[in-house]
Amino acid sequence: MCGLTGFTGEVLDYNEVIGKMTDVITHRGPDSSGVYTDDGVCMGFRRLSIIDIAATGDQPIYNEDKNLVITFNGEIYNYQQLREELIGLGHQFYTHTDTEVILHGFEEWQEKVLDRLRGMFCFAIWNRQEKSLFMARDFFGIKPMHYAMVDGHLVYGSEIKSILEFPGFEKKLNLKALDSYLSFEYVVPPQTMFEGITVLLPGHYLWYKDGEVTTTRYWEPKFEEDNSITEEQAVKMIEDVFEDSVQAHRIADVEVGCFLSSGVDSSYVASYFGGQKSFTVGFGEDIRYNEISYAQDLSKEVGLDHHYKLISPEEYWGNIKKVQYHMDQPEADASCIALYFVSKIASQYVKVVLSGEGADELFGGYNIYHEPDDLARYKKIPLPIRKALAKLAEAMPFRFKGKNFLIRGAQDIEESFIGNCSMITMKEKRAILRPEIPVYRPQELTKPIYDRVKDKDDVTKMQYLDLHVWMAGDILLKADRMSMANSLELRVPFLDKDVWEVARHLPKKLRVNPQNTKYAMRKAAERHLPQSTAQKKKLGFPVPTRVWLREEPYYTIVKNAFQSETSKKFFNPDALIKLLDEHKAGKVDNNRKIWTIFVFLMWYDVYFNGASHEPGSEPVMSK
Repeated sequence: MCGLTGFTGEVLDYNEVIGKMTDVITHRGPDSSGVYTDDGVCMGFRRLSIIDIAATGDQPIYNEDKNLVITFNGEIYNYQQLREELIGLGHQFYTHTDTEVILHGFEEWQEKVLDRLRGMFCFAIWNRQEKSLFMARDFFGIKPMHYAMVDGHLVYGSEIKSILEFPGFEKKLNLKALDSYLSFEYVVPPQTMFEGITVLLPGHYLWYKDGEVTTTRYWEPKFEEDNSITEEQAVKMIEDVFEDSVQAHRIADVEVGCFLSSGVDSSYVASYFGGQKSFTVGFGEDIRYNEISYAQDLSKEVGLDHHYKLISPEEYWGNIKKVQYHMDQPEADASCIALYFVSKIASQYVKVVLSGEGADELFGGYNIYHEPDDLARYKKIPLPIRKALAKLAEAMPFRFKGKNFLIRGAQDIEESFIGNCSMITMKEKRAILRPEIPVYRPQELTKPIYDRVKDKDDVTKMQYLDLHVWMAGDILLKADRMSMANSLELRVPFLDKDVWEVARHLPKKLRVNPQNTKYAMRKAAERHLPQSTAQKKKLGFPVPTRVWLREEPYYTIVKNAFQSETSKKFFNPDALIKLLDEHKAGKVDNNRKIWTIFVFLMWYDVYFNGASHEPGSEPVMSK
């Protein structure tokens, strides 16, 4: 697990430049560093040693004639089998790393090597003779990659902060990305919050040749429902493939632990970790925000060495800017900071952890996936009547039970569902933003994705959208950044190609039905866990921000940020204060909207105002 960065072409003081670009991602790989340079490219690398931890695993790594050179971030779980195949084809290896397997595989099969890999990855391969660069990102987007064209140079990096160090790159805020952030609570890829910097999307590769960049999609997660699969068959298939995936994901030359909450996903992973370490964080004594007792009980049940931490409000708020610095882009998911702390405690004991990301998207776990069935009877009412009721509900100046039901009941899923998180509406964006800042319908971003699944049922459409938007833009982004901020490798056994092959064929009734979400997966988990854990309702990672925003000093901290000079560049401060005061008075729960705006201001303060990101007692605005 590592970090990589680089640029093409000749640059003055190139050693100093690549040094700076590599140094800012030292946290991704504190064990060693490496640089490759010739007259066409500079490639920088930071290594966190997990496999072949001796010096022979250091990167960059070369093929036999040193025409190809690779830097790689990730883990390939079937590398030993591929290594034997490639040796049989005549390739000579000088390390025992999965990195060298990718390189020889590319030498043998070119882009088709991607079809053979099982794991998480992002890598760059330079061909010295052709002066070409090939980059690829894994199937689900577990590992990140970003790139930009700067004065004819292709500049790339595992993290955006490396690209910002490149001379000549002019840092500008991408206002269209700000708009998508306010709608989704994260920036929807391939956009970034910086003009000119693009995300290499999951399941894509990139070629740079003769000054031109082309990207190609090589893999797509397509659902193909097989209604002949019975519940008993599905449960057995899930159990078998997941056990195999967990065992594959435990391959390492260092100790492997696991994250553990009260939910079924991480608990199912943890059930395979008897005798090893688990890690949990929580807030205070309120069981709504503290899953530690659940995790302790399960750890005893399955024989885990459990470690936990209670996060104080002061610690949480004091690390907001540090977390946003590591995220590169504003991330308003409040669990992001909690993930930073659980990664921090885990890094004190292990170098690798397994976690439960991806189960909800693959197996249908989010509570909102019930909505199509909940609305089914109502949607039998003629559409003109439903639209009239929705219009009437929208015109009401106050909230009432069922208002959202009436509005969403008059919309197609493509209109009503923009992903697992829908934050600030068009009307609200126009009210809080300065009038010269453009706003866009979030459906403009989701429509091309929905267009690819026109023939699917609504639940499958929602899962497909979440796989491409929510999971890639939020879930996996924060998992990578928060673990890597603590030099910790995070692996996700649900996001495995073999697990996907089972999940994608499950009938809808075995994913989401009136009994539960993730129905078949929960049944499989019951064979390893107490029923109460396997059937526990989806909660997410609860953080008490709604409580803190009604209390001092946090209300005043946010209020000051909303009235700052930075805030006035983008927002109408009076509208922001109204949101805050309504929340404090208990009239409306504006918690997530307030948090989304506040986090952007904290991020902007670090990246554009030059504020320190080091932990402090209060996240005060510098301007």
